[in-house]
Amino acid sequence: MRRRLAFLLPMIVPAAAAAQLLPRVPVPVLPSPGQLIGTVDGATGLARDAVRLAQARVARITALVRDNPSRIALDDRGDPARAGEVVIADPDDALIATATAQGFTVIERATIEGTDIGFVRLGAPPRRSLPAAIRLARKFAGGRAVSADQLHFGAGAVAPGGTAPAKPDDDPAPGARIGIIDGGVAAVGTSAIVQQGFARGAPMPSDHGSAVASLLVGTPRIRGSAAGARLWSADVYGNDPAGGSALAIARALGWLTTQQVPVVVISLVGPTNPLLARVVDTVQRRGVIIVAAVGNDGPAAPPAYPASYPGVVAVTGVDGRGRALIEAGRALHLDYAAPGADLLAANRAGGAGAVRGTSFAAPLVAARIARQLAARPGQARAAILAAIDAEAVDLGRKGADRLYGRGLVCGRCATPAK
Repeated sequence: MRRRLAFLLPMIVPAAAAAQLLPRVPVPVLPSPGQLIGTVDGATGLARDAVRLAQARVARITALVRDNPSRIALDDRGDPARAGEVVIADPDDALIATATAQGFTVIERATIEGTDIGFVRLGAPPRRSLPAAIRLARKFAGGRAVSADQLHFGAGAVAPGGTAPAKPDDDPAPGARIGIIDGGVAAVGTSAIVQQGFARGAPMPSDHGSAVASLLVGTPRIRGSAAGARLWSADVYGNDPAGGSALAIARALGWLTTQQVPVVVISLVGPTNPLLARVVDTVQRRGVIIVAAVGNDGPAAPPAYPASYPGVVAVTGVDGRGRALIEAGRALHLDYAAPGADLLAANRAGGAGAVRGTSFAAPLVAARIARQLAARPGQARAAILAAIDAEAVDLGRKGADRLYGRGLVCGRCATPAK
């Protein structure tokens, strides 16, 4: 079976390259657990599951573009992006003049807050496709980074609210400060939440963002892994069909840096983007620790970003029995695993529903990191992660591996789904 999987994956990847993740809203529609027949540990049915996940990804991206033709298009790499928009880093007046002479229009020229990274958003010339506009811009960009504004999507699904069992006790983390880049967050627990919008109609509550927040600070029915922490929520979706763009995430990171938020959880996935990569590197150099989910499109999916950017803490998910989620995606590196299934989280209406996906593993790891920082302010990043390594429970093969990273973190933090 392992040989069969190794043979199939190279066939799946090209077919799925144009299908980089999930629908517009930050909640994926994945094959149901009943449709997934394999287990990662046993490899039974793994190849068939990989095919189904790849097919689901293709179907999602096709529907996404079909339903939003004026807002979303495929870029030159086949990734979904904001239609008709090209982003160039570090523009000067000469570049702007050349761009307008070539038929581009200037939508916006600005600098990412909290950094010195400038950019310009250009509207594509009339009757030019997005890939053609990108190729044209690269001809006069003088080596500057040119790209589409690709979209990112949530890495987990939230079930409708239901009745929750008695929750375990919260795990207080007084003084912890955590940022969330996601959809908007409904009121959760008693923690203070500062919200800022980076998309049309934002901030507005979402199920996905509220679920992530509830796993951090808790609600009357959901255990908080960092109860009492103060949250900063950056809504990059609002009500925009083309929300969740790389530029919106970059701006959110810049804002959180100005707010002096030391730990940021991003349970979103998308393709690599040069401007976002620079912002991620910049804020990390300024001390921000970014924790990101690896996604749910299976092992045949392209590497997930921002989890794959250097220095980002990449997190996968396990079920209630400690098994790697069959749908877990991959990153260029993997740091930790945490519970991502058989647990409860809140939705935007305040209900408690079952959730599944690597989206919900990432905040649990972020909570442990934020607790370390709150307990020992000024602690170096290496020392913080060494402390997390020390508490991680080794799963799978001895030592770090591609399924569980350096081990399971926060294994008892969640509220089990009964």
